[in-house]
Amino acid sequence: MPEKILIVDDDADSLKLIAIMLQKQGYEVLAASSGHQALTRAVNDSPDLIILDIMMPDMNGYEVCRRLRSNPDTQPIPIIMFTAKTLIDDKVAGFEAGADDYLTKPTHPAELSSRVKSMLQRSAHQRNKQTPTGMTIGVVGIKGGVGTTTIALNIAAALKLLGENPIVSDFRLGAGSLGLYLGAGRSTGMVNVLGKSAAEIRPNTVEKELITHHTGLRALLSSTRPKEGMVNVPGDSVLALVSSLRHLGKPAVFDLGSGYNPLLSRVHGEMDKLAVLVDPTPITVAMAQEFIRDLAAGREQIHVVVVNRAGQSAPQISWQEIESRLECEIRAVISSAPDLAYEAAEAGTPIVNYQPNAVLSSQLIKLAEDLNLRVKTLAGGDMMS
Repeated sequence: MPEKILIVDDDADSLKLIAIMLQKQGYEVLAASSGHQALTRAVNDSPDLIILDIMMPDMNGYEVCRRLRSNPDTQPIPIIMFTAKTLIDDKVAGFEAGADDYLTKPTHPAELSSRVKSMLQRSAHQRNKQTPTGMTIGVVGIKGGVGTTTIALNIAAALKLLGENPIVSDFRLGAGSLGLYLGAGRSTGMVNVLGKSAAEIRPNTVEKELITHHTGLRALLSSTRPKEGMVNVPGDSVLALVSSLRHLGKPAVFDLGSGYNPLLSRVHGEMDKLAVLVDPTPITVAMAQEFIRDLAAGREQIHVVVVNRAGQSAPQISWQEIESRLECEIRAVISSAPDLAYEAAEAGTPIVNYQPNAVLSSQLIKLAEDLNLRVKTLAGGDMMS
């Protein structure tokens, strides 16, 4: 996607001339003819760079610059002052207001292009240097009915209890039950974000769609409206959302639903850890063999979790046999506690918060600790066996 540049100038001819020069260089150009309009567009459109005139009737460029720098959403955007004012005091005033560079009118197109390119490169370098890289944990069930949403939710809730600041997201458009487990009702946050272009999906736009549970856990939710499941989401938009959640969540936990699907094929490579949920039955384990083979992920990425939800009368496979068939170590076994799960769902509270001392809660908290520890270790480059 082309980088977006917001030009702010009340002179229509100057605005048009600069826009033409930048469009020829392949940039997407946004325009504002007043200071107030510039502030609104900077927040709503998240440009990569702002070229700002000083002399405007409603609010001069210095004041616009100061307001942009005082707003956390617009503070990082680089600003080039572009004006006919040539006195050194004017230039100093521009830098004191927060400008990153200063150009005087008229300027040669080559100089404008050079300054813009240099500023964008510098800004990208600073973002990469300063923005901490968060961790990602995906949760996927081999088939429906293994409790994917419940476990994803409680991994995130347990991480919150352990002092982290996670975000849990429901990547099941049209079948999102995470909000129901949180007592949040129907939310369209996920589809609202994925309805935007990849260039528009940034941490600040995603953050506006998050809900905060009374436990402090933050969530990006899908609704249960079936028609939302028909939305065709571009792959670059999905990846932009994962990147934004990686930035916002410490870590970001993803409910990826069940089975191998187009969404999972796009995002599994972005997961630092992928918890694969199976029940200990022959059919599910056979499905898991094919799933892990097609996933083509490194064994260090996959974290097999056995969810013991099958009835006593159902044939089960021992954990040693499951490890042998899947060629992966079982990292956790989660017990069945349907009454507790039901009560917690009715209360709109994660199990680990509802009854933190229950056996099931202890298992879920231990799973979250293990996932988080292994993710941090992988990120540090010291691979655990």
